This record gives sequence, structure tokens and C-alpha cells, in this order.
Amino acid sequence: MPNYRVEFAKEILGVPFTIGAVEIMRARDPDRALRAAELRFARHHGIGDWRERADLATLAERH
Repeated sequence: MPNYRVEFAKEILGVPFTIGAVEIMRARDPDRALRAAELRFARHHGIGDWRERADLATLAERH
């Protein structure tokens, strides 16, 4: 199973600024990795939805 890294960014004046990242060590597919990272990011920040803190979530596969 591949590893994934999801970076969360806040967009200010059209420029994305990374505010956090989550490593997902094993996921069946990219959609599951993204969902797991969104949940982990929200829990880490004590919020209900990751969009309360970030505007963008970017997924990258790592080897």
C-alpha cells in the first residue's frame, strides 16, 4: 500500500500558505487517504471540519 502526504493550506490573496500536513502511512486508494487526513487534521485542531481552518487540501503519493 502506498504512503500519502496531505498538505493543508490557507489561501490569502490567491496565494496558498501551508498551515499543516498529515502523513498517511497506508491507504487502499487516494480517496481514502485524503478522507483519513481530513479527519486527522480536524481532530488535531479540535474542530468539526477541516475547512474551518484551511481552504485547500493537496494530496501527494510518497514512495
